[in-house]
Formats: sequence, structure tokens, C-alpha cells
Amino acid sequence: MLKSLAIIGAVILSILFTVFAVTCTGKAPATNLATPSSVGSATPDFSNGPSASTTGNLPLRTLRDVPLSGGATRFDYQSIDPNTGRLYIAHLGDGSMVVVDTIKETVIGAVKNLSRVHGILAVPELQIIARTPGGDYPDGVAYASKANEIYRSDLHGKADTVIDAKTNQVVTTIALGGGAGNTQYDSVSEHIFVTVHGRNELAEIDPTKDQVSGHYPLPGCSGSHGLSMDSEHRLAFVACEENAKLAGFDLDAKKLTAIHSVGADPDVLAFDKTFGRLYVSAESGVISIFDEHGKNLEKVGEGFFAANAHSVAVDPRTHHVYFPLQNVSGKPVLRIAVPSDKQIP
Repeated sequence: MLKSLAIIGAVILSILFTVFAVTCTGKAPATNLATPSSVGSATPDFSNGPSASTTGNLPLRTLRDVPLSGGATRFDYQSIDPNTGRLYIAHLGDGSMVVVDTIKETVIGAVKNLSRVHGILAVPELQIIARTPGGDYPDGVAYASKANEIYRSDLHGKADTVIDAKTNQVVTTIALGGGAGNTQYDSVSEHIFVTVHGRNELAEIDPTKDQVSGHYPLPGCSGSHGLSMDSEHRLAFVACEENAKLAGFDLDAKKLTAIHSVGADPDVLAFDKTFGRLYVSAESGVISIFDEHGKNLEKVGEGFFAANAHSVAVDPRTHHVYFPLQNVSGKPVLRIAVPSDKQIP
């Protein structure tokens, strides 16, 4: 049985034995599941997409484009369950969540009627069937496993909403003093970290008290939004969308360690912990790639990848990198790439 939680904004729902917590910016009607036959052939035609091609100055080799369901509209966050090889993609412009079998490289379904779906997170150990309110503009989402609580960032509400994963009820709302960007769970401290718009800082939340335990400034970072973590090596990475920067943050010292330039309007980050490699995707279509060395980052490549390539996810087992692209020859596709400078088993 597949057991995975995907969090996308204002609702939590369950289909086909799979659990999803979904953040949306509107009321979500009843769930519908599109079957594979409604989203294209199981053996798609890749004639319009690249095959095993390299991409400019990026250490990436594009394998293929997989057709996605829905229209040529905007995507948002993704989350992969490496235990099953299922990739969950928020198709914001279509109001749906696309489910991809990354082993077979085909769409296996789509959860429809999720108004302006944003954040999504796969948590294999949970099974939840419920819907909960999500605030004015739900965006990122995180799961605190020990506290068994879900934290959903509300951009317009300038807060994180806390949901009890057992009862599916809202526990409290935590004011952040600015627009809540992405929210992540640090498995070492067992705390939640949130980027805060306007204040250009990282906020830390203690799940045992559901209170902010610290506000940490990010000098040189304007428009703190995207967030990823390497909990093992005590680093956090923040995308600064207003000045095209990436901020490195020491989770132990609780201070900024470095500022790096990236593509214009950086959005989603993905970290391959095995390779110590960070992918920064931007609205401009520019991808920046960094390798981690201790507490430092080294840029190993940067260049234009594809139009609207602002969302990225990586499978830590296969090292495949996923970019949902809203319009390739008039249709949405999932572009799959692998590092071209690494030995892939």
C-alpha cells in the first residue's frame, strides 16, 4: 500500500491509498482523479523534446520530456516519494495535482479541482483523509514528525498555520511579522524554519510551543522566499527573488554565511544530499547549480535551461532532476535531466 502525504495549501485529501495535504488559494471542490487514459499514452512521443542532450554551461544532461496532463499553464512546487518513485506536481494554472510514476516515466493520474494549488510535500509515514482551512494565500508546507503537526505558510496572512496531523484541525496561527514564504522542517533541531518576506529574514518555530523562537536577518538578501535545507551539515539555503541572490545560513550559529548570485527571480530549490548538490531554479529560466564543501558552496554551473523553469525536484536515489515546463510546443511536459559530471549508477 502506498502511504504518502502531499501538502499543497488549504486541504488534505486521500485518493488511491495515497494521502495528500494540499495548499490552495481558493476553495477546493470535491476531488476527481483523472485516469492515465485521460492524460496521454503510457509510451509518450518525445519527438518534440530533447533526448540525452547537454545544456549549455550547466552540468546537466537532458534525458527526455514526458507529456503532462492539463493545459499549458503554470506549475508550482513538487515533491517526490523516493520509496515509491511517485512525483507529485502542483499544476497551479490547472487547479490540479499531477501524479507521475518516475520509474515508468508516465503520468498515472491527476487530482483535480484544487483551486490555485501551490505547495506539496510527500510524507510516507502518514495516512490522513481530511480538508482544513488554509488561510488567505497558502504557499509552502512542512511536516514536523515528532510533534505530528503540519505547518502551512500563509503569504498574505503573514503567518504559519499549524494543523494537527491526527485530528486534521487547526491548532493555532503563528504570526511572523511579514509574508510567509517557504516552510521547511529541520530534522536535527526538530524545529520549523520559514522565510519571511519584507523582513528579509529566516524565522524559527519551536513545535513544542508553537511559538517563534528566533528571527534571523539575512543581509544582502532581498525578497527571501525559496528555502531548502541540509540538516545533516547544518545549512539552510534561501532564494532571494528580488535581487537574484542565494543566501547560505548556518543552522547552528544562526547566522548568514554567504551570498551568491543566481538567475533572475529565483524560486524553487532542490538539494541532492548524496551528491551535496543544490539546484536553484528561477522564473527567468536560468538554473544555478552549487556543490557543497563543508559550510561553503561552489557554483559549478549556471545558464538558461528552459522558459518558465522555476520549479525543480530531485530524486535522491536516482539523482534524476525534474523540471515541469508549462509550454513546450504548446503543451506541458516534465523535463528529466541527470548530472553530466557525475557517475550515475
